[in-house]
Amino acid sequence: MPKAEPVPHFEIAGHSVAPGTSETIDIPVSRLPTNIEVSMRVRVVHGKKPGPVMFVSGCVHGDEIIGVEVVRRLLREVKPKRLAGTLLCIPVVNSYGFVAHQRYLPDRRDLNRCFPGSAKGSLASQLAYRFTQEILARCSIGIDLHSAGLHRENLPQIRISENRPVAAELAPVFGAPAIIVSKLREGSLRQAAADHDCDVLLLEAGEALRFDELSMRVGVQGILRVMHHLGMGVRLPRKAGAKSVVSRRTSWLRAPEGGIFRAVKASGSFVEASDVVGYLADPFGDTDIEVNSPVAGVIIGRSNLPVVNQGDALVHIAEVEIPATAEDRLNDIEEAAFADGLFDEDEIV
Repeated sequence: MPKAEPVPHFEIAGHSVAPGTSETIDIPVSRLPTNIEVSMRVRVVHGKKPGPVMFVSGCVHGDEIIGVEVVRRLLREVKPKRLAGTLLCIPVVNSYGFVAHQRYLPDRRDLNRCFPGSAKGSLASQLAYRFTQEILARCSIGIDLHSAGLHRENLPQIRISENRPVAAELAPVFGAPAIIVSKLREGSLRQAAADHDCDVLLLEAGEALRFDELSMRVGVQGILRVMHHLGMGVRLPRKAGAKSVVSRRTSWLRAPEGGIFRAVKASGSFVEASDVVGYLADPFGDTDIEVNSPVAGVIIGRSNLPVVNQGDALVHIAEVEIPATAEDRLNDIEEAAFADGLFDEDEIV
């Protein structure tokens, strides 16, 4: 039997990482007005065996911090000497927003609308360009970690686009409560990845500037399932408790008028058309209006801010395939997420 070819060093941003090792690389981005250099920090875990190159990114929006903890826990589970392939972890893509607890960059641009970027464009465009050239161009698969915006929460859900068969294969493997099939947005990381023939699973989970245990467990377990499915030499966590619910159509239920909104349905609840999802009252309680779901589906997101103006988004509802078992499957997935023995050292008592 011929001897296997040795795995070459992994080259990135002028650095060379040996097989079976892990190294943290700083990719320069810009300088602050104080002349302090700002970089995008990447942990390169380069396996001893050949395999796919995969990235995991967090904080494209600086206040969506769940990805940071997911990456921290993930790296405890990945051993470079056992790994087949290469894992690139970027827990904080938008370090400007992360430090400032802000979604955007200092130039007020949304990084996720600036891809693939430009070497001579705005600050956001330059950061997008560096990510595109150094990360997307090297990877065949990626997982991008997001959460809901400020004062909102998302049920953990994987978002994929149409006509990407690899992403369609991997999304059920991930095992999140929901899979949402949605269009690519111009200027998004997913769009730039598709242009580089890199398939991306986008995880939406939890809320801005907050951690929640379900979202983090779903994230870590899902990434490990995908890596195991790709033969990357990681342990397989407990299987998801049920099949994800799948949706190709979602809509926001908006406030019919301003007032104080009291939600009575949690994220993950199944609602029938006309079911009450909450009540909208004036501050004196003289009026109390039922807010009803216009469709049958699963609540995949909602506002956490009771004070609302007319037209504000209140509840995000996904019309799902096989609705009869949707709520039971969501409950089973949540129970399985907490049953897995995937504990951080701080949780052991």
